[in-house]
Amino acid sequence: MTENELSKIIVDTCYQIHVTLGPGLFESVYEEILYYELSQKGLLVSRQQTIPVIWKGVQMGPGFRSDLIVENLVLIEIKSISAIAPVHFKQVLTYLKLTGLKLGLLINFNESLIKEGVTRVVNNL
Repeated sequence: MTENELSKIIVDTCYQIHVTLGPGLFESVYEEILYYELSQKGLLVSRQQTIPVIWKGVQMGPGFRSDLIVENLVLIEIKSISAIAPVHFKQVLTYLKLTGLKLGLLINFNESLIKEGVTRVVNNL
């Protein structure tokens, strides 16, 4: 399955979650439900995976924890905030560079329509 095919499944699943629950819950709630739903679809999903920072060939320790990584191809960063700031986009792009992944989805569940809360971030895709 390609990054784009996975992206469609992920966004459709986010839509179903958002229609059912709406905005306003903690990020951790959306993360747990999205993890559950994607796993139920038979997808390999890692949650809160520690990603180290490599500096000049030396592993420096954990740089961040990914919210979700699906099929080792798509990184998902979940937010539930009033507005996405430019730094959030850059954050996901940095995560993609550190992991070598090509596609990230920045998903803000705190929107009245989930389609307004989904941003694709690409790294040489």
